[in-house]
Formats: sequence, C-alpha cells, structure tokens
Amino acid sequence: MSSATAERPARPATGARLEFRSLRRAFGPTVALDGLDLTVEPGELIALLGPSGCGKTTALRMVAGFERPDSGAVLVDGRDITDVPADRRDAGMVFQSYSLFPHLTVRDNVAFGPRVRKVPAARRAARAAELLDLVGLPRHGDRYPHQLSGGQQQRVALARALALEPRVLLLDEPLSALDAKVRLSLREEIRRLQLSLGITTVFVTHDQEEALSMADRVAVLNAGRLEQCAAPAELYARPATAFVAEFVGTMNRLPGRRTGPDTVEVAGRTVPVDPTAAPEPENSTGTGTGTRTGTGTQTGTGTDVDVLVRPENVLATPDPTGDATVVGTSFFGAVTRVRLLLPTGTEVKADLPSRDATGLTVGARARLDLAPQPVLVLPGTAA
Repeated sequence: MSSATAERPARPATGARLEFRSLRRAFGPTVALDGLDLTVEPGELIALLGPSGCGKTTALRMVAGFERPDSGAVLVDGRDITDVPADRRDAGMVFQSYSLFPHLTVRDNVAFGPRVRKVPAARRAARAAELLDLVGLPRHGDRYPHQLSGGQQQRVALARALALEPRVLLLDEPLSALDAKVRLSLREEIRRLQLSLGITTVFVTHDQEEALSMADRVAVLNAGRLEQCAAPAELYARPATAFVAEFVGTMNRLPGRRTGPDTVEVAGRTVPVDPTAAPEPENSTGTGTGTRTGTGTQTGTGTDVDVLVRPENVLATPDPTGDATVVGTSFFGAVTRVRLLLPTGTEVKADLPSRDATGLTVGARARLDLAPQPVLVLPGTAA
C-alpha cells in the first residue's frame, strides 16, 4: 500500500507535542479506554485506527475537552490540560457531520471563532479570506452551507477549525460521509495543508486506506488498548500482534506445520518464517510500542501452526489438475482478487495482475503456490 510518508517536505515547527498518559474511561461496564499511552510529536499526523467501539473517538474527545478521563492525563507541550475547559484549549476540531451554522455565510462560519474571542473585525475578515483561499474556496464566502457540496462543506469546516491557529488539529472521521472520488481528493488536500502548516494532527478513522496513505504513524486500538503504533509500512509488513496482522490490510490464515526453527510448510511449500515480524500469540496484550514478546520462532518442529500470508504473496495459475477451486473474483483495475477454496475447506485470497487472472473464472481449477517471502506465524492455533 502507498504511504504519504515518502519524500515529505520539512514541516515548520509550529505544532505542539501531545501526550496521552494512562488514559482510562469507562461508560458503566463498558471500558472505552484502558490505559492509553501515546505521544504525538510536533507537526506529526497520527491516525487512530480500529473497529467501532475501540476507543479512538473517546481519545479524541478527551483532547478536545468534550470528555473527561476517569484517570490519566492529556498534556500539550508538557502542560496538563485535563481540567482545562474545552473553549480554552488550543485545539481545533473537524467533525464527521461538518456542524456548520446554516444561518451564517461561509465567511461568517470561518470567522465565528475569532469573533467569539473578540478579534477585531478587520483581522477576522482577513483571516477568513486567507483560509478560504487556502482550502480552495476563495469565491464562496457569500454562500450558505446548503449551497455547497459535501466536499465544499468539509473544506469550510476545516477552515473554521484553523481560524484560531490551533496547535493541535483533531479530525473525527471527517471524510466518511463523502463519495469515494471526493474523499480521495480531500484527504490529499488535508495532508497537503497539514504538512504546509506543520500542525500536530490526530485523525480518527475506521478506513485503513485513509490511515495508511495519510499518516506519519498509525495507532491501532482494540478494546480500549493500544495494540501498536508505527509507520504505515512497518505496521503492514511487521505487525506486532495477531490483531494488527489481521486487522490491517487483508490477511490469509492458512494451516501449516513447523519444519524447522526458521521454516514452515504451508500449502505444500516450505517457506521461511520472518523472525522480526511474527506476531504475538492471540491471547497476548499489545504493548503499543511495537515490541514483540512472541517471535513465533520458538515453536517446535512438527507443531501445527497458523500461517499468515498477504494476498499479494499468494500465486494462482489455471490448472485442471490443481487442488484449488476458484469461487469468486473481484476486478480492481490493474489487480484482480481471486478467491480460491482448498480441499480442507479453507478459503484463500490471491491478488494477481489482472492480465494473469483471465483464466481463473468461477468454477475453474487452479494450482496454488506462495511467493518465496518470509511469512508470519501464530504458534499453536492451527485449525
């Protein structure tokens, strides 16, 4: 997967250092956050990624001041802001629902924060004009929200959040209500603005593609705990836990058997085990640091294991004598995802160049193979 981390320009040092320290929050019997420890460096964009109910929005609302932790603290540049009212925090927030004032023009929406803080009219008008130009809406100042598209409304919401020059920008799934093409365009625009302004940003999303393509680092949460926080490429290639391995991207789980200290047999082929990337056993708890407490290399020879293989490392070719049967295909342009059923009842996904998938129609027999790449292993959990 592509990542926006490559060849980024140096960002101005205007952002704040944001720290989540042992944050805990429960709603009755439901624990939303269970000891979250995470640091966002000045000017960094971190995406909080995880399934619904994992605690990512709760963490964001604690930074904004809309939610109080049961214990722990939120620090900005070393200052504890846990008890600071929301309107006195140096943070701007963009909501999923835009939350623009329908009775105000675009210009007045952007200038609303400075007006509340009694910024002189001339200054707030100049600031609104500057921000509308920055988000690509210089001629929309006199329009009302209902006269804008969804993407334009979200640009206005972003400009309004930046109007008070916050040192921390909080984005709560701001693109989820937009169609795919607009979402792609706007996420690139948000990233461009964030880099040019150098503002520390926390981006909550359940969309893995958004997280991996936009963020400097991605923090994966599960049941209120931080499983791993790492750069997108590190997260994808070297997951620290079984949850991260299967949640980020698409992963095949295949039954295998250890053939040596560093090898495993899977799908009729012996392949190497990656000792630096094998995740912890499934009953372990993520450390949030990327430290791996279970290497997957200590399981004895002959032991049944589960082998985790990305679809791009699965090879399939038409073969009337092959053991696999094609049960579905999905065309994605240059790549076609082929779903194959093994005699054991295990379904395997293979991402192939579309030109190589033409003979793999539903019902066809195929020969399955694996690329000679190191694989991830879960010890002792084979089906």
